Amino acid sequence: MAPESKLANGRRRSLLFAIGASSCAALAPLRVFAKDGVETAALASLQGGDRQQRLVDGARREGQVNVYTSLTVDDMAALNGAFEKRYPGVKVRLWRAGSDKVLQRVLTEARAGRFDADVVETNALPLESLHREKLLQAVRSPQLANLIPGAVPAHGAWAASRLNVFVQAYNTQRVAAAELPTRLEDLLKPRWRGKLGIEATDDDWFSVQVRQRGEAQGLKFFRDLVRTSGLSVRKGHTLLTQLVASGEVDYALTVYNFTAEQLRQKGAPIGWHALPPAVARSNGVAVPLRAAHPHAAILYYDFMLGDEAQKILGDRDFVPASRNIPSPLAGTPIHLVEPAQLLDEGDKWSRLYDEIIVKQST
Repeated sequence: MAPESKLANGRRRSLLFAIGASSCAALAPLRVFAKDGVETAALASLQGGDRQQRLVDGARREGQVNVYTSLTVDDMAALNGAFEKRYPGVKVRLWRAGSDKVLQRVLTEARAGRFDADVVETNALPLESLHREKLLQAVRSPQLANLIPGAVPAHGAWAASRLNVFVQAYNTQRVAAAELPTRLEDLLKPRWRGKLGIEATDDDWFSVQVRQRGEAQGLKFFRDLVRTSGLSVRKGHTLLTQLVASGEVDYALTVYNFTAEQLRQKGAPIGWHALPPAVARSNGVAVPLRAAHPHAAILYYDFMLGDEAQKILGDRDFVPASRNIPSPLAGTPIHLVEPAQLLDEGDKWSRLYDEIIVKQST
């Protein structure tokens, strides 16, 4: 499983550009085109014992569901194969691209009065952007009750289906288990000078760590860390993880748990753990307000949040959002990055990260 494209710094700027470019494409607001998503809204609010059967019967009449996603083709093939086996007669039609391109396509089609997408499966940041453009329909799915706290924003327009969790990785031949830090502040000790690495675009992780300590104290800590211990800044989470495995970096502050675990299982001298607070980026699923096949759209939404799909994601080294599925980080408190806050304050945290971490590091 190759990691999907990450939406940070430059990618976030591309996302905001996509919103701005689409907004300039026509004078009419997006909600004009979405004015009669009545059927989707009615189905999204269904409750009761006949809900599932009504969705299944309607989806079979519709015959297909169009999914726009940024997840890898192999991962989507596993999920879609399970969906089609469970619901014969409902074909999944897939369109895949990076998160910013998924966002731009949905916005562009809406401007043109086209509503082909039934389901949008991508990072939380573009999903939050689509909510702000009034293009998503909140779904009262029974599966929401099984998700971890914070997986569903208050407006309910999308739900997290999986998490990319930042963990700390170390080379097991260069760092003994007894030496591992128990908090980030331990990295100020002389033992770690010249031994630390960090990824170049993780300002969202940085913002959470700073706010958890109080902004003034948090910024001071990171300035002290760069000055006393130094940080080797590398572009790409996979690259940084590989550098830990090769011994070029002893200890990395921001890698994804699944990448480190995959290398460990292949026999690389790498271990990982999670210093509190563990920070995660959500990836989620949403139903557009004017879904082309609304029964199938909501059925797929339920499926992605249900136990079968969540187990598939867990088996493929993702951290599932469902509490029903075992996770390698079970029992670890996880702080989800808030996409609404990141949209509002992204420039601030990107600037601070560049000033304090990227430009001042080795």
